[in-house]
Amino acid sequence: MNGRSSLQAGRTEFVLLLHGLGRTSRSMRPVEKRLAASGYAAVNIDYPSRKHSIDHLADVVLDKAIEPFKSVPQAKFHFVTHSLGGIIVRYYLKHHPLEGLGRVVMLSPPNQGSEVVDRLKETFFFKKTHGPAGQQLSASANDFLRELGPVGFELGVITGDRAYEPWAPLLIPGPNDGKVSVERAKVRGMKDLLVLPCSHTFIMRRADVISQILFFLAHGVFDHKSVTPRPKPL
Repeated sequence: MNGRSSLQAGRTEFVLLLHGLGRTSRSMRPVEKRLAASGYAAVNIDYPSRKHSIDHLADVVLDKAIEPFKSVPQAKFHFVTHSLGGIIVRYYLKHHPLEGLGRVVMLSPPNQGSEVVDRLKETFFFKKTHGPAGQQLSASANDFLRELGPVGFELGVITGDRAYEPWAPLLIPGPNDGKVSVERAKVRGMKDLLVLPCSHTFIMRRADVISQILFFLAHGVFDHKSVTPRPKPL
């Protein structure tokens, strides 16, 4: 059920989905379908991630997408994001207090920036393909991300520790998903963290990840007991 039909059907609990940098709303459709099947009004937002800065995407694009639902009596708003989408939501909620805010789940968020961006941000190809928002995701000397501060809402972060890019170990120290290290996915104030064996690019397609999203939206924590323990190294 899309946002407009949700309004017509009298739904009051919305989950707004924001895809990552260079992606489209199609990447979040597996999440959208499971949310809808579970009774949520899923609003899968498509936005021009490579054309504008994060602050513009939050202040103009996201604000416009949310506006029609603010008039719903007793509306409750959750967010599920991938990568850049999480930073847009952090900026939005810092500057636009939202009445009826529920819970937020971020998938592979570069909350402290991406080491990959550090290495590539000055290249012509990166600037051309990732736009202003890409430049704001640098992990080093990044006042934009630091000024966002700790989160003040119920946040669960799911990130991966499987990097299939051959260059990832050279650019990213420690466990990472090929784009963001586990450490830099964290943010002060988050309520729970879950690390699963998945990559940055396809984390939103995994059934176990989507199940954990639903669990956090319902309970405010992840279902750690359902996660298969990792084999201990010999």
